[in-house]
Amino acid sequence: MTPANGAVPPAVPLPPDAGPTVDDPTGTGTTGPASATTLATFLRGTGGLTLDERTLIVGQALVLLEQNYVHLPLKTAMYAVNPVQRLRLLRRRLERQRAGTMPVEWLFHAELSDIFHSVRDLHTNYLLPEPFSGAVAFLPFLVEECFDTGGPHYLVTHIAEGFTAPQFEPGVEVTHWNGIPIRTAIDLNAARFAGSNPAARRSRGLESLTLRPLLIHLPPSEEWVTLSYVGVDGRPAELRQDWQVMVNPPPPGGAGGTGSAALDDGVDLETDETGRAKIALFAPQVIARERAAPAPPSPAGGTDSTDEVVSSMPRVFRARTIRTPSGTFGHLRIFTFSTESPAALVGEFVRLLDELPQNGLVIDVRDNGGGSIGAAESLLQTLTPRRISPEPMQFINTPLNLRLCRGNPALGVWVPSMEQATEIGATFSGAFPLTSDSDANAIGQQYFGPVVLVTNARCYSATDIFSAGFQDHRIGAVLGTDENTGAGGANVWTHQRLLAQFADGDGSPYTTLPRTAGMRVAIRRTLRVGAQSGTPVEDLGVAPDALHQMTRRDLLEDNVDLLAEAGRILAARPRHELAIRGVSPGDASLTLSVRTEAMDRLDVYVDDRPRASVDVVDGETELGVPGVVTTASVRIDGFSAGELVGRRRVVPSA
Repeated sequence: MTPANGAVPPAVPLPPDAGPTVDDPTGTGTTGPASATTLATFLRGTGGLTLDERTLIVGQALVLLEQNYVHLPLKTAMYAVNPVQRLRLLRRRLERQRAGTMPVEWLFHAELSDIFHSVRDLHTNYLLPEPFSGAVAFLPFLVEECFDTGGPHYLVTHIAEGFTAPQFEPGVEVTHWNGIPIRTAIDLNAARFAGSNPAARRSRGLESLTLRPLLIHLPPSEEWVTLSYVGVDGRPAELRQDWQVMVNPPPPGGAGGTGSAALDDGVDLETDETGRAKIALFAPQVIARERAAPAPPSPAGGTDSTDEVVSSMPRVFRARTIRTPSGTFGHLRIFTFSTESPAALVGEFVRLLDELPQNGLVIDVRDNGGGSIGAAESLLQTLTPRRISPEPMQFINTPLNLRLCRGNPALGVWVPSMEQATEIGATFSGAFPLTSDSDANAIGQQYFGPVVLVTNARCYSATDIFSAGFQDHRIGAVLGTDENTGAGGANVWTHQRLLAQFADGDGSPYTTLPRTAGMRVAIRRTLRVGAQSGTPVEDLGVAPDALHQMTRRDLLEDNVDLLAEAGRILAARPRHELAIRGVSPGDASLTLSVRTEAMDRLDVYVDDRPRASVDVVDGETELGVPGVVTTASVRIDGFSAGELVGRRRVVPSA
């Protein structure tokens, strides 16, 4: 790396004799930055797919895209692409090749990756074989976008520990990338990568300037980049930085990615891989916190001196109190829905809600690539008195998908409509939710203050579904930093999972892929409910109710302007309270002590049967419910001007 002034700052340290192997793709025996080696060194250990292995991979890709891929008609129409025909042509060319004359391996990977990228679907991927799988190409800094009256600017916001360059620190502005104006370089990069709408593609184009998971992306074409920037002294400067490759730390407990055994995954694998790389490079304290003994919960109703509420899941949640010009509110960041225990994730979310201020809450899901759809949808009930209708999903009708559903009892609800498709020619099956109605409504409302949801173009998959449900059930305002979410409205299955659906000797069309190569496919598409009922989430995503363009202060001062805007929205909305202070059974009667705020009517249900309706004023109210002999549960619905605004359910103690 050589700046314009001739000084040579140190780069990320590299092992002196690193060399990749099949089991150790960077040749260091470690993960994270300590495993870093140069891109050139890493590439010396790649290659080796035989002609037969290449042909097998293409054949399996044809099965997935032609028989399983739910969005094929949509993508063909929206982008004028024909990935199935391209795969047939590639297979035909392979049939004409010979082992000694076939093109170098990276050209094969490039073409297959381009075919998958052509459908602009981050759920549907060709996953490169070893040693690419598990490796991430990176530059030791992060570049992000902000705006002012002069338009967009691109700032360095994070720098890996141990990396220095003259006048180079968070806040410097990047002007050119390899001699290309930075905005043009991002646009060119965006055209190469998948993304379901322009906002998503541009966001991916910016992120992939410095981070590329090699499981999904080909290695960079260049071995180094030349970066032009305005230094902290205000003078133009330039540096040259080699691309590095490191082993990405694995997800804790094997959550998410391709290893989960659940059938309700909705995860953007690229964001999952990139997120873990960012933690390793720029937030190693998160990993250290996970490895340490679990911190005790924060005191009920309060936070520590830094306003942080300690979470037992630091990779999933960050909870804190924020102070804005409009008031003090809670801020709950959800980084991922990937988890091996959806119930634990939901339980921790509920606990954190109780620890945060009750007069208003900012839920921030920016950059959340998804995970468990069931976990994501189960959170919605805690924020609203309305009954949650989970987003329904459909298969595309093909003979192979019908075989899959017939062979798996969990998929049986889709079978009748798929069988009927032979008679009526329907493209898609009936629509049924993955999340059961009981799971989506088992807990009920836990938070009664106003809520605002913050999104961006890197919200994807289960996070798209969570955002759609938030908007469809009118829980609160959606505040976006981009014009749309990532628009990944599907349930994704891996090739490995599809292979496992068939018993040995069952005439399976799936075959084990060579050298840890993999594929994923969007197998069920999501539809909206509520006012937009029946609208697909894929490519359309969730448009925010209000748009906030990120500022310099947001990037460098912990989202201060963004949170101020969220606080302004919260302050303009009423805060409701509905608390059941006591339930006292009497002689064939029930007495309830209730505290309310911003409610004028309460309806009481005993064992889900209506028993009383009373007008109330703010404050303490005592309700008598006659004719009650036994009580399994009590539910109180609170109204304001005829609108349901709060709901509490309790189970009286014996």
